[in-house]
Amino acid sequence: MGISWPRALAGASSGIGRALAGCLADAGLNLVLVARDRPRLETLAASLIASRGVQVQVVAVDLAREDHLAAIRRVTDPLDVGLLVASAGFGSSGPFLEADIASETEMLMVNGWAVLQACHHFGRRLRERGRGGLVLLSSIAAFQGMPYAAHYAATKAYVQSLAEALQVELRGDGVAVLAAAPGPTHSGFAARAGMRMAAAMEPEALAQPILAALGRQTTVLPGALSKLLSWSLVPLPRWARVSIMGTVMRGMAIH
Repeated sequence: MGISWPRALAGASSGIGRALAGCLADAGLNLVLVARDRPRLETLAASLIASRGVQVQVVAVDLAREDHLAAIRRVTDPLDVGLLVASAGFGSSGPFLEADIASETEMLMVNGWAVLQACHHFGRRLRERGRGGLVLLSSIAAFQGMPYAAHYAATKAYVQSLAEALQVELRGDGVAVLAAAPGPTHSGFAARAGMRMAAAMEPEALAQPILAALGRQTTVLPGALSKLLSWSLVPLPRWARVSIMGTVMRGMAIH
């Protein structure tokens, strides 16, 4: 039984989470889908059941709520969960001091607190099981500070660092951990973050490379655009990468 988080910024009906759920269903994994929007979840679940013949359960819960894990556990505790895909998250853009603090706090809860809770709970279960995997959605924004998306980049740096460390801690227990760090993606992220993207990748092109890297890499940069944007900055000192990313983000931010 696999558990997937296809909330993916704009909900379970779009984005990388939805694409990953489809790939997992193609592989014959039963799924537990978690997101806020029950109608979208149920529509996706019905589609996967009809087209792939797998079992799909849904948990409609807001991951920004401190009690979200209890709702997830009510469904997953009786199941043999072998894979967690933590793909929920959202971002914002613009000067940090002009941001709405309530929205930024919600971002911290979804991008950080919910990932912490999931990794701790399901990591323990997978360790006891003796095999399994954790896939955490990082970002190319995780590798340096990003002016005009300062808090979003900070939350993804947390996810990236956590995945890298857990991969070392858990590999002896049969648990593979992967950080997936995509670049700009057509997912609804830009609309919520208040950004315009000149170039972006399709979620369906990223899902298979992400899953194929599990157990083989610590971090995957899925898609040519992710690799190009990341590798082009590698030779530069960190301060230069921060400056360049700030210039890029300032041009992308609608406001």
